[in-house]
Amino acid sequence: MGDNGSRGMRLITGNSNPHLAEAIGQYLGLPFVKAAVRRFSDMEIFVEIQENVRGEDMFVLQSTSYPTNDNLMELLIMIDALRRASARRITAVIPYFGYARQDRKVGPRTPISAKLVANLITEAGANRVLTVDLHAGQIQGFFDIPTDNLFALPVMHRDIMDYIGDKNPMVVSPDVGGVLRARSLAKRLGSDLAIVDKRRDRAGESEVINIIGHVEGQVCVLVDDIVDSGGTLCNAAEALLANGATEVYAYVVHGVLSGGAVQRIRSSKLKSLVVSDSIAHGDEVRKCPNIRQISIAPLIGEAMRRISKEASVSSLFD
Repeated sequence: MGDNGSRGMRLITGNSNPHLAEAIGQYLGLPFVKAAVRRFSDMEIFVEIQENVRGEDMFVLQSTSYPTNDNLMELLIMIDALRRASARRITAVIPYFGYARQDRKVGPRTPISAKLVANLITEAGANRVLTVDLHAGQIQGFFDIPTDNLFALPVMHRDIMDYIGDKNPMVVSPDVGGVLRARSLAKRLGSDLAIVDKRRDRAGESEVINIIGHVEGQVCVLVDDIVDSGGTLCNAAEALLANGATEVYAYVVHGVLSGGAVQRIRSSKLKSLVVSDSIAHGDEVRKCPNIRQISIAPLIGEAMRRISKEASVSSLFD
């Protein structure tokens, strides 16, 4: 056990993001509870907790990233196993919350899958949830249990200051919906703010229309919560450069990077894309020269420690 105030916590992890889990464990100075999380031959998931956890304060680490449904089922089954093993409290630590983009009805006869997933996690037996940069803040209200939504902005701010702070970068929101996040970063940097006004004609495609703000001669930093196909960021970078920006960088919390996203970023005009380790990335991402990863393990670890000690989590962002 570490002597850093995390005594009494117990950690367990699924298979979604072993590197992040290991980094969080190192930050807290805690080993993981021994558990078997495996597949039967028909791919059913089986979980066996191999240590006594009766009366323990359990933290289950699992991003619900690709393969989303497998990782979600692992999380649910681990929570159920802990509940039936009489854990005192179960906190689901979900660095990347899958299905978050399905947070409202986008048309008639469509689901609100983020609410369904929240119900599943609660019904499985979680007592609280810890997540990072939810796609929509109102998803916190989908849970009927305490839910902490951490922000990776302070981590990004430090990295921007270390790498391009001397260039006095200007913050740009790639769409109107992300203005609050971009404004918050611009305030930390003491910089101006610009907005890319785009019209999305169909899912997965975006068309840049206009740049709101004066970007000529500026080094621009695009900031967003999720990069999936990469189309929005690449189009925004081209539009900014066409409007006179000198360089364009991007900082995004969750690097979903599906389909041909990595190749799209590689051949784009982005100087670099920085993503967090909320989602585990393969060799293609690691070998891409203009994609870099920064760790949010200390941020998550510190929040977990504060939850365990019944201390303030919001003061992390003061």
